[in-house]
Amino acid sequence: MKVSQLTGRDNYFEDFEAGQVFRHARGKTVEALENVLITNLVMNTAQAHFNEHVMQFSPLKQRISYGGVNFSLVMGLASQDTCENALAELGLDNIRLLTPVVHGDTLYAYSEVLTAEPAEREDAGIVTFRHYGVNQRD
Repeated sequence: MKVSQLTGRDNYFEDFEAGQVFRHARGKTVEALENVLITNLVMNTAQAHFNEHVMQFSPLKQRISYGGVNFSLVMGLASQDTCENALAELGLDNIRLLTPVVHGDTLYAYSEVLTAEPAEREDAGIVTFRHYGVNQRD
C-alpha cells in the first residue's frame, strides 16, 4: 500500500481513487486545555477525564483525553485534504475509539479512499473515506 503525504493542495473529486491512502502532514499534541475545556462544555464528568487523583491508581496513571476531542482533532487534521472543496458532507458513521489518549500525545491523521463514484450532478462526485488517527508511537 502506497501512502502519500498531503498538505492542503487543491483536492477535488477527480483527484481521489479507491485504494489511495494519505498521511496528512500535520499533527496536533493534545493539551490539557482541549480535554478540560471541551469536556466541561459538554458536561462529560467521567472521572477518567477530570480526576487526576483517582487516575493515579489506574493502569494509565494519568487522566485520559475525552474521545470526542480526539476524534475531532483527527477529523480536523484530515479535513484540509479531504473535504476542503466538498459541496456537502453526506454522513459519518462507525466511529471507534480503540486506544486511550493522554495529555501530551501527538495525534496524526490518515485517510483511505474506499470509493470514488460519480454523483447525480455533473460537477461532483461522492468519495467515501476511512479516517483514522495514530499517536506518536503509532
